[in-house]
Amino acid sequence: MSKIAVDVMGGDNAPDEIIKGCMMAIKEIDSTLVLVGKESIIKEKLSAYTYDEAKVEIVNADEVIEMGDAPVMAVRRKKNSSMVVGLKLVKEKQVDGLISAGSTGALLTGATLLVGRIKGVDRPAMAPFIPTQTGCSLLIDCGANVDAKPQYLEQFARMGTVYVKECLKIENPKVGLVNIGVEEEKGNQLTKEAFKLLSESQEINFYGNVEARDIPQGLVDILVCDGFTGNVILKFMEGFGKWLLAMIKTEFLRNVKTKIAALFMKKGIAQIKSKFDVSTKGGAPFLGINGLVVKTHGSSKAKEIYSTILQTEGFVKDCLVEKLKVKFEENVN
Repeated sequence: MSKIAVDVMGGDNAPDEIIKGCMMAIKEIDSTLVLVGKESIIKEKLSAYTYDEAKVEIVNADEVIEMGDAPVMAVRRKKNSSMVVGLKLVKEKQVDGLISAGSTGALLTGATLLVGRIKGVDRPAMAPFIPTQTGCSLLIDCGANVDAKPQYLEQFARMGTVYVKECLKIENPKVGLVNIGVEEEKGNQLTKEAFKLLSESQEINFYGNVEARDIPQGLVDILVCDGFTGNVILKFMEGFGKWLLAMIKTEFLRNVKTKIAALFMKKGIAQIKSKFDVSTKGGAPFLGINGLVVKTHGSSKAKEIYSTILQTEGFVKDCLVEKLKVKFEENVN
């Protein structure tokens, strides 16, 4: 039976919403949840729930890495923090994965320093799914590498291809390079050189450049970019979704006629809302790390923690990290 560690103290709504999400998930998963954090607090919060105690373990960690802490210093100085202790459990193979809603910078730094990278991977990348007209596309990278080199983007494309094959079961996923034009010569030095590498790669199905306005159409299964660009895209999509839903609500509540129309459109509105509901999408794994580390939103509430736990158990069952290791280490050897 697999074990999934959860950083109970990480995130804006810890520990209450984290534990609540764990209790929601425990009813539906086969895995054991290892709750990492201040033991006395965890036990106090758990006392309010009825659950299968055989599927829950507690690992004490007295310190907490705060959102404002400098990532490198936090990881080095707060060795008994819930995040660092959880990462050590991954490194030592005592758990099959770690979920955290804590500081992205600290989690990435800790994962890289403590767990390490897969041999052949220069930089790990964050890879969330974003909604599109055809379903969803994988966005890689979305913040782990603000400055990137062309070879990083080529590696992102290869890692993303393995991920989408395993998670979405798409046999030959299309890879697009986010750019300011579709022509090969468009873009800056990074995208021009990355385009050449992606075109020459035999391990991916390269579609070509994809402009930002075409991203929502779902032209490709994987969108490759540097972390700065990806983070802007991700945050814009999240903000646009909230704005769109607010506008729809305002228009349908305008008068009696529009309220009546809203009743007939209730199902369609719910479907639109679900497209942009991040709480149902789970988290973003750090692809390229030599262990399973999944980052979920810092503002995550119980529903998103629940979704991320189910998602992470799927990664474990699909042997995602092992398959990435095989793909990259065979090229090194």
